[in-house]
Amino acid sequence: MAISFDKALGIHQHTVGVRERNTEVISTNIAQSNTPGYKAKGMNFQKALQAATSEASIGLSRTDGRHIPASTQVTGEVLYRLPTQPDTGDGNTVDVDLERNLFMENQIRHQASLDFLGSKFKNLTKAIKGE
Repeated sequence: MAISFDKALGIHQHTVGVRERNTEVISTNIAQSNTPGYKAKGMNFQKALQAATSEASIGLSRTDGRHIPASTQVTGEVLYRLPTQPDTGDGNTVDVDLERNLFMENQIRHQASLDFLGSKFKNLTKAIKGE
């Protein structure tokens, strides 16, 4: 009997990748908090997760028959975030406190998904071993 990882792992296999992409976006905002004119960006997690689970992929063209075929998952688009604080005169729209809170929330949810996946793999290993 074959194991279907899609059924065994559920949505969490996709949430990890989307959470990692969200971490990159939030980290960039924090890093650019003192850059004049930088506009804060954000992701719509639900739309990004929906795109990741729809298995819509963008094919990469190969210029040589010896190249390895590959595709990339669509993980949602990054949009500019609406400013939550008045302009300080330099055009930067990053609210560092908001970004830190979003980062912390995202990391907690990311870790929860990793823990869930870890327990799923542990149970699958036990099932395979017959324990």
